[in-house]
Amino acid sequence: MAFQFPAQDAQTLVRLALAEDVRTGDVTSLWTLPAQQTQTATLIAKEAGVIAGLPIIPIVFEELKENVKIDFNVEDGTYIKVGDKIASITGETKALLSGERVMLNFLQQLCGVATITNKFVQILAGTKTKVLDTRKTIPGFRTLQKYAVLVGGGSNHRMGLWDMVLVKDNHIAAAGGVLEAWNAVKKQNTQNLKVEIEVENLEQLKSLLNLGVNRIMLDNMDNQTMQEAVRIVRESGDLVELEASGNMSLERVKEIANIGLDFISVGALTHSIKSLDISMRI
Repeated sequence: MAFQFPAQDAQTLVRLALAEDVRTGDVTSLWTLPAQQTQTATLIAKEAGVIAGLPIIPIVFEELKENVKIDFNVEDGTYIKVGDKIASITGETKALLSGERVMLNFLQQLCGVATITNKFVQILAGTKTKVLDTRKTIPGFRTLQKYAVLVGGGSNHRMGLWDMVLVKDNHIAAAGGVLEAWNAVKKQNTQNLKVEIEVENLEQLKSLLNLGVNRIMLDNMDNQTMQEAVRIVRESGDLVELEASGNMSLERVKEIANIGLDFISVGALTHSIKSLDISMRI
C-alpha cells in the first residue's frame, strides 16, 4: 500500500538535524578515511517491527550533497524480523558515516511509532473500533509521526487546531457549560468543520444527544461507565461517533475492545514510543 510521505516537512527537519550533528564537517570521518573510498552499508533490523520512514534515507544524502545508490529490500508498512536486511546504500564511506546517525534517528523513531500503532490495531482487529493518534507529538515532527501511525494501520485525529473543532474541559469551563460551548461553536462554524466535544460524565453526554454533534469524547471514564455511555447513545438513535480517551494502554484497550466504541485515541502512539532498533553495517 502506498502512503503519502510528507517529504517537504521531512526535508526541513533533516536540514535541522544535519546542522545539529554535522555542522562544519564530520571530522572523524574526514581525518580517518581514505579520500573517495566507497563502501556498501546495510541497514539491519535488530528488533522486529513495522517499517516506516524509508523516504528519509535519500533525503539525508541529498541534503549532504552526496551521491549514493540505495537499494530497498522492503517498503513502508512491511513487518520485519530480527536480522532482516532493510536496505543497502553504496557511496563514499565518508558520506555513509556522516549521514548514518541522522538517518537512523529518523528511521528508528518512525518505525517505533508504526510498530506500537500496529500492536493496538491488532488488538482491535475484528471490531468496529479504530485507533487514533493525538496532538501529543514531538514538536515539529507531527506530520512525520502521523504518517507513521497510518503506516502502522492506525488513523489520524485532527492535524492541529485549525482543521477540526475539539471542545475540551477548559473550553467548557470558560464557556460556562457544555451546552453553552456547543451553541457558541454552532453559531460560528461557518466552515462546517467537524465538531467533537469532550464529556466527563453521563449527564454531559445525555445533554448533547440529538443536537448534531459529530463526535463525543469519553474522557477518562472507567470501563463500566463507557459501556453505559455506548448503550445510552445507541438507544437514543443519535448517530454521533464515540471516542474514548485517557491512559489507553495495550492492556486497557484489550478490556474495552468489544464495547462498541468508534474510536480510541492513544497519546502513547507518539509521546512515549520506543524507537525500533536498527543498525548500519559496512
